[in-house]
This record gives sequence, structure tokens and C-alpha cells, in this order.
Amino acid sequence: MSERATPDELPAEIREAVPDWDDEYLDRVSDRLMYNYDLEKHYRAGGQRWDLYGEMRVRSQKQFFHPALSYADHEAEEYLFARRESTPTVAGLEHLVDLGHELADEHVVADEEHFGTDFTFVLAADELPDDIREFVDGFRDRTLLKFGYHGHYEVNLVVVVPEKETHVASEAADVAEAFTLWDDVTTPEEGFLSRFARRFWQ
Repeated sequence: MSERATPDELPAEIREAVPDWDDEYLDRVSDRLMYNYDLEKHYRAGGQRWDLYGEMRVRSQKQFFHPALSYADHEAEEYLFARRESTPTVAGLEHLVDLGHELADEHVVADEEHFGTDFTFVLAADELPDDIREFVDGFRDRTLLKFGYHGHYEVNLVVVVPEKETHVASEAADVAEAFTLWDDVTTPEEGFLSRFARRFWQ
């Protein structure tokens, strides 16, 4: 694994813009997310409270000899919502999926430059019941916009039990790595519209 930067090596204006969480677990998670996400605490969305909220935007652009002559511009975004919820339920997760679709109606600008938008919900729980694991494992909810010509949006789910070092994540929930503090993060391969120039940091 390549050598990674530490929070102290970030510019002061970036470090100062990241809130501190009283919850030690979420505070450590924010140390991994701060390189790629704009983070907030005590956020409200869909009439619900979220302990941690993050936004990430990536723009990919190809150029023809000069920056003014660009083509194949694409934008990708992720909206991340995380909170403590001691006993999640399948009905509650289904409600979060519905909330994801409501937020998509508000946030997604479906045009030729839109590549993809993710709405990811993370619950930090005390237990991981079998029905929750079964519901989330392999879950995928992807909506194509204008048959894919205007990109897509996706709803992702993660349930993590930090005290027991276990979790379950839906198929496309890459951000789950930031919440599994007991595991090393991976170094991604570079590619078209790679989500991160650098992945999560230890």
C-alpha cells in the first residue's frame, strides 16, 4: 500500500472546515472522509436528523489541444447520510430507500453532463440482526435517467456495528470502507470517472 498523508498534512483551511464529533467513532470516520467530502454535523433531511452528512462531487473533462475545447464533460455526486440507530428495522431501511428517491427528485439535474448521483445511508447500530443483513446484502436500487443518456442515480445502504467490528453494505456502497475502522482501506485503480483521486485515509 502506498504511503498515505495524515490529517496534520492537510492545509489548515481544510482541517478547520471539518467539524468535531463528540461521538469518537464518527469523529474517526470523518478523518477518513474529509479528503473527499464536505462534511457537516446535525444535518436534517427528509424530516430526519443525521449525525454526519457529506457531499462529494467529481467532474471529468476531456480536452482537445486546449482547455477551451473540451468535450465529454461528466459530473458525479454523492450525498452521504450517517447516524447512530441502535435497532434498525427492515421497514426503516425501506423508508430510507424511499427517502433516497425523494432526494433524487430534489437534487439530480438530469442532462447530458450528468453521469451519476449516489444517495448513501449509513446506520451505526448495536446489533446486526439476520433480517437486516439479508435485506442489505446484495441490495441495489439504480435508476437510469432517459434510458441512461442522462446518467443514473443510485440508493445505497450500509449498517455497521462498530463495537462488534461487523457490517453489511449494499452492492455499490463503496463508502462503507470509511466506516469499517478495523479494516485497512484499499488503494483504487485509476479509471474513467474514478470516484476519488485518493481514497480514504488511515
